[in-house]
Amino acid sequence: MWKGKRILVGITGGIAAYKTPLLVRELIKLGAEVKCIMTPASFGFVTSLTLATLSKNEVHSELYDSKSGVWTNHVDLALWADLFIIAPLTAASLAKMAIGHSDNLLLATYLSSKCPVFVAPAMDLDMHAHPTTKANFQQLEKNGVVIIPSQSGELASGLVGEGRMEEPIEIIRFIESYSPEKDDFFHGKKVVITAGPTYESIDPVRFIGNHSSGKMGVELAYAFAQKGAKVHLVLGPSILSVNHKNIEVSSVETANEMLSVVQNSWKKCDIGVFAAAVADYRPKDVAKTKIKKLDQEMTLVLEKNPDILSWAGENKVKQQCLVGFALETNNEEANAQAKLHKKKLDFIVLNSLANKGAGFKLDTNQVSIMDKDNKFTKFELLSKRETAQEIVNYLRKKLDENN
Repeated sequence: MWKGKRILVGITGGIAAYKTPLLVRELIKLGAEVKCIMTPASFGFVTSLTLATLSKNEVHSELYDSKSGVWTNHVDLALWADLFIIAPLTAASLAKMAIGHSDNLLLATYLSSKCPVFVAPAMDLDMHAHPTTKANFQQLEKNGVVIIPSQSGELASGLVGEGRMEEPIEIIRFIESYSPEKDDFFHGKKVVITAGPTYESIDPVRFIGNHSSGKMGVELAYAFAQKGAKVHLVLGPSILSVNHKNIEVSSVETANEMLSVVQNSWKKCDIGVFAAAVADYRPKDVAKTKIKKLDQEMTLVLEKNPDILSWAGENKVKQQCLVGFALETNNEEANAQAKLHKKKLDFIVLNSLANKGAGFKLDTNQVSIMDKDNKFTKFELLSKRETAQEIVNYLRKKLDENN
């Protein structure tokens, strides 16, 4: 949705303005054209040089040039934009927007805007919770402005609570959820995705697990959702949060819990993408109390976990598409090929830990996809967000060819 779009980014005077250059950079990477407007107060937190360099456009801040007398046409700026994002939005600028005050270029442009306007508030805990602030938010919403909710966390004052500006990538995702792409192929299709690790308890304190963060699966969920699919994300233990109107999240911990959710969901789905790093084994007996360190050695008896991907393959009907993941360290292609046929998959996505930038917890990935004809398609090292989009586009092309 971003390619070729003209995005106006407004920056007000709050400490969270340090995040705005990252937002501009992400928008440019996605193919948008970006222009920035700064309030006078924002110069204390971020430089116009940084924003101009990243946006590749002049940064606007004054209603007119005091030396030349040349007027900055705020109406033209407002009409130029397809979308207006104000990030951060301080309590002061919020109050002015709510009453229609326009004592700077950003506010004057806002009052002239015809495009959708999104704001990402950033303020201290007590300011955010004040009745006046709440009333101002309500007024903006009545005026058609979309408010990107602030997050809870440590604030600049040292307080902990609601008021942190949302992270740049989440701002982009939030806006995307309001404007899903028109893709008739995926629109309305039901997709189940597994992601993250599973944890298998040894005792109330310890567990068997792995280093999976769930990032790849979460990005796949966003990629399908943005195409209009209805996604059921079955997510193992993870610190990642997911917020999209087309994504339903079921949080699980163990392989058995993940299997149970998949069994209830798979028969209603058109596509399954099984990206979770499920523990192969679990302790046969789980201690009810913490195991004390008594001996030099300890024997732990393990039993095999259910194979969720195999179950889905065995219970797949002709109209369904099943995609598995294989993380390999040696004989990568041969192992992936064997897994594809053994588990009755339509496609398998191969990750190799031998590739730099690929693997657990990283923000990048490099994958290859094999189809049932044993044909490999290789992709470059990309961000996991871009990798997910490439996988979804690949599946769309292949499934369209087979219809």
